[in-house]
Amino acid sequence: MKNFKFKINSNEYEVAIEEIVENIAHIQVNGSKYQVELEKKADKPTPIVRKPRPQAVKNDPVEPKAATASGNVRAINSPLPGNILDVKVSAGDKVTKGTIVLIMEAMKMENNIVSEFDGVVSAVKVKAGQSVLQNEILIEIE
Repeated sequence: MKNFKFKINSNEYEVAIEEIVENIAHIQVNGSKYQVELEKKADKPTPIVRKPRPQAVKNDPVEPKAATASGNVRAINSPLPGNILDVKVSAGDKVTKGTIVLIMEAMKMENNIVSEFDGVVSAVKVKAGQSVLQNEILIEIE
């Protein structure tokens, strides 16, 4: 959402552009919602120029040291900032490498977060509906 402040004939307006779908913009002006039709240009569409994306570097999972009877606790971290949609495991559940442990929404896409190792879930650090930052610990596995 983009927010703007306009002053027209000494009147101040706060405008929030919520989304634009095709040529319809969904906006709020001083708290009132409007749908605004944008002018369609007959000219050639401007080509979209995309900058090359840097290659993703896979970081080794963070392995915090913990004093437990069975050994080290390993963490599954958030790969991106986003929102937790569903937690598929709980403390005490046994997981294997590749098991889906939770589903998160990031950049308007649902992402399956999978366990990178075998073990037993020792702690679930998030819950459905929670927002998380990149590299935040989601689940700990022994």
